[in-house]
Amino acid sequence: MVDAAIMVYKTIPATREAQKTIHLILHLIALVLGSVGVYAVFKFHNEMHIPNLYTLHSWLGITTISLFGLQWVLGFFSFVFPKARSYARASFIPWHVFLGSVVFLLAICTAESGLVEKFTFLKLHSGQQEALIMNFIGLLIFLFALSVGLTVVLPSRFQ
Repeated sequence: MVDAAIMVYKTIPATREAQKTIHLILHLIALVLGSVGVYAVFKFHNEMHIPNLYTLHSWLGITTISLFGLQWVLGFFSFVFPKARSYARASFIPWHVFLGSVVFLLAICTAESGLVEKFTFLKLHSGQQEALIMNFIGLLIFLFALSVGLTVVLPSRFQ
């Protein structure tokens, strides 16, 4: 969802206002779904008596969703309602893009570390086939991140 919201400006032939609205809505959906996911993980851990926040994956996940929420709130109040002054918005845009890129990379790192964590927990009961699947999924996530990054840095056909 976040990747689609990032690529809206480069891939959708629409007005700037339409692109901004789609960007905002997709990010809001991603924020709500991410928050529900974090809630579900905490609930599961508490019900199963598993400690919370004891792995790098969980720390990256909490950092990612927290920064993502902060980014969304700052973007909403800077660009949508009540809108900052134009010079303030112009000075915030590079920081908005940078923080958005950091959050996206954090999400990729969280996904990759989640694969490593899951594989580590399953290692006792898994064979070579599961290792190949995990490695393949990890490679696909990496290639996906590269394709999103490439889409963002290449010139748009629709501007």
